Amino acid sequence: MNIQNSYRQDKAAGKLYLVGTPIGNLEDMTFRAIRILKEVQIIAAEDTRQTRKLLTHFEISTRLVSYHEHNKQASGPELIRLLQAGDSIALVSDAGLPAICDPGSDLVKQAIEAHIDVIPIPGANAALSALIVSGISTDRFTFLGFLPRERKPLLQELQALQQGKETLIFYESPHRIVKTLEAMLEVWSPSRQMCMMRELTKKFEEAVRGTLQECYDYLKENPPQGEYCIVVEGSTASETEAAIVWWEAFSPEEHVEHYTTQGLDRKEAIKRAAADRQMPKRELYNYLHQE
Repeated sequence: MNIQNSYRQDKAAGKLYLVGTPIGNLEDMTFRAIRILKEVQIIAAEDTRQTRKLLTHFEISTRLVSYHEHNKQASGPELIRLLQAGDSIALVSDAGLPAICDPGSDLVKQAIEAHIDVIPIPGANAALSALIVSGISTDRFTFLGFLPRERKPLLQELQALQQGKETLIFYESPHRIVKTLEAMLEVWSPSRQMCMMRELTKKFEEAVRGTLQECYDYLKENPPQGEYCIVVEGSTASETEAAIVWWEAFSPEEHVEHYTTQGLDRKEAIKRAAADRQMPKRELYNYLHQE
């Protein structure tokens, strides 16, 4: 168990601050974020060149060091050593909140294990910003970051998400978004509502709202530009009904074989078939092995 009292003054160790930075518009920087970046001894940045522009704009002269995916094995333990010695460190990403889809999460885990206080300094976030303007339900949602690049694991991931009723949020690059929507159209209903946000908070911010098919057709006519945040509604009632119908004519073994022919191993195929049939996977496994 780890209990943190963030502002207790009797600890010799420094604090690790997770500082949110603008995702485009510099006016989204908070007063508190600027103060913390000035007060800490070190700022650890994913891309020091990008962060230096931000620091220069706000006249922050704090020592800047690099912490990213390719050097985290060496720099992570050194940052923990400095924290234990009493230095406070601010962790920032290129844009938005650190430790989301970036190596900062590893540093957070190491700090917690070392009983160092980890303190959030809230700021802009692309996923939530896109969600609240999407017009799609915000009651329940799941953030999934970037989907797999390769076609087979991409389709498997989308199939696993097919029956979920919560809103889904993804990040995607302009080079991959068309292929991602093509895969979604293979697995999900083309009538699902979605919103594609690009260039959030910047001059060319754009929100494209419509069905999955309409958004795909839009991209075919308007080549993608900039980084995207995609918000997609969960499974609709008609989609759920259709999903129930397709396997009713299958025997349990045929149901499992359907998934194995799509590239799933037998264990995952049994798990998926059991979920379709709303039965424990162990029960389906035992049934298949009695035959």
